[in-house]
Amino acid sequence: MISKKRILVAPLNWGLGHASRCIPIINELLNHDFEVIITANGRSFYLLKQEFPELEFVKLEGQNIKYPNKIPLSVSIFFQIPKILYSIYREHKNLKKTIKKCNIDGVISDNRYGLFNKEIPTIFITHQLQIQSPVFKKILLRINYYFINKFSICWVMDDEELNLAGELSKPNIFPKKYKYIGAHSRLKLTKKERKYKLCFILSGPEPKRTSFEKMVMESVKEIEEEIVIILGKIEERNIITKNNLTIISSSNTDEINKYILESEIIISRPGYTTIMDLQKLQAKAIFIPTPGQTEQEYLAKYLKQTKICFYQKQKEFNLKKAINISKNYSGFRTNITGNKFNVAMIFMFFKKK
Repeated sequence: MISKKRILVAPLNWGLGHASRCIPIINELLNHDFEVIITANGRSFYLLKQEFPELEFVKLEGQNIKYPNKIPLSVSIFFQIPKILYSIYREHKNLKKTIKKCNIDGVISDNRYGLFNKEIPTIFITHQLQIQSPVFKKILLRINYYFINKFSICWVMDDEELNLAGELSKPNIFPKKYKYIGAHSRLKLTKKERKYKLCFILSGPEPKRTSFEKMVMESVKEIEEEIVIILGKIEERNIITKNNLTIISSSNTDEINKYILESEIIISRPGYTTIMDLQKLQAKAIFIPTPGQTEQEYLAKYLKQTKICFYQKQKEFNLKKAINISKNYSGFRTNITGNKFNVAMIFMFFKKK
């Protein structure tokens, strides 16, 4: 009897986006008869443990990036490079031990740069080949590719023709080995009756998530229609209903799928995983980028220029104005799915090793 290949799936703990977009990848692996082992930290761990309680989880310490309060994230990351390089080195060393201890046959790393290995196939998932930065752009690209090229292949999570991520996923220069695998979402498009005027989805690293939550709570006081707010606190399971307001600490895949489909407008950060989810459900959205997070600021501007979604800067957030102006934007209307044919081909890459 041939034993199943054991694949380690490792999302970056940066909000919930990296973990949630790994859910369809994990499901595909299971459908292709692989044995999946997961390593995740913080809220990413809670999300994936909730989705896959039967799977094996292992501890593998990841990168600890400090979120800045006043300067752009990309600039902050540049000055944290020595600390990040050390954490990548430590992560790489720890992976060697985990491979032996857990009999790992392959690794799928979502933006965890240290999880490459010469002895087994390793795949790096990203949508951001060209890191957005007001400065040091070429240096950051070289550093990014230096580590990406250590993996067996890079999966670019975008639809090559639709190009949801703009120049993030379509730079002038590419890694040595890469393949577009389509835009992936754990959600499913079905018909639902509208129940809510607005659905707020709060996510991302602290303390920025909490600061945005406070602004949202103040802004909804002037709205009379039904509103649902998903706080993104995956470690909690509370629901509070008061007048026209429903506040939910966290929601699983089926629940968030339902709330988005039942809402007229989604208001959230323009994290790329959120964008892929809203694209899948053909939703209408208003984006409020995390201040200083250059990737989100770029994506918000890119989608505004294409007349898909309106956005406001957080310091200029005006809910009624945003709702009114968003009438001039189409929302996500093109229905695309992940390119499973390419993914299946790469899964065979594991089987041949």
